[in-house]
Amino acid sequence: MTDTRVTWLTPESYERLKGELDSLIANRPVIAAEINERREEGDLKENGGYHAARDEQGQQEARIRQLQDLLNNAKVGEAPAESGVALPGSVVTIYFDGDESDKETFLIATREEGASSDLEIYSPSSPLGAAIIDAKVGESREYTVPSGATIKVTLVSAEPYHS
Repeated sequence: MTDTRVTWLTPESYERLKGELDSLIANRPVIAAEINERREEGDLKENGGYHAARDEQGQQEARIRQLQDLLNNAKVGEAPAESGVALPGSVVTIYFDGDESDKETFLIATREEGASSDLEIYSPSSPLGAAIIDAKVGESREYTVPSGATIKVTLVSAEPYHS
């Protein structure tokens, strides 16, 4: 089985996310200066500007941690060259419970990877994504949804993703 804890990223997506991370880190002194400036305005209980700057700092720090974790666990490479097998970076079509008219097409990737895509995106670690990883066209798999129900899906096609 493919390691689903690793995030698959194209070189372009890696560079885009790395650029965002670098920009956020470079902006840290600006936010700190804003907080200090607002702190000097007086009463912190009634200082909306101070609280807004602190909230922005918290959001940026959370995004920095998220990006660092994502990039530290990323596998950078091209989309899989192999057709017919559901792999991270593949656009797959499935149908549910033997009903060939109930089809769905989506990208197996992270939200960051598929940010420029109009496709629905399922993480390789989601119940559906994990169930179909390494499946071959025509193969059926089952997975359990959070409600406890078991869903059967059949892989119709799997093609490498091209942004």
